[in-house]
Amino acid sequence: MGVDLADVSRVRRLLGRDAERFRRRCFTDHEWEYAQRFRDPAERLAARFAGKEAVMKSLGVGWRHVPWRDIEITGGGAPAVSLSGKAARRAEMIGVDRVMVTITHTGNQALVMALAIAD
Repeated sequence: MGVDLADVSRVRRLLGRDAERFRRRCFTDHEWEYAQRFRDPAERLAARFAGKEAVMKSLGVGWRHVPWRDIEITGGGAPAVSLSGKAARRAEMIGVDRVMVTITHTGNQALVMALAIAD
């Protein structure tokens, strides 16, 4: 299990400083496009950022071992996790078949809990 809390204002500052760099490093095209549909994309991006951290924790690794973009958090209904690259290899290595997440966010914070499951 992993949990992470992200500060929406911090994500907003990162977007204001260099949105394209933040995007390329941390988010898939799908995640970025999803967030842009909302008045304040920072809330959704903070949730995805926290989600990626929570998933890494549930897999027993950190961002130095798994690239941010190897974890995708989808939206529009119940959130789902898609793993690729090093994240998928780590999950396979430890016997994880899927990862479930739950997300909640406000204008100030995003909280995500992830559960790595071996069926």
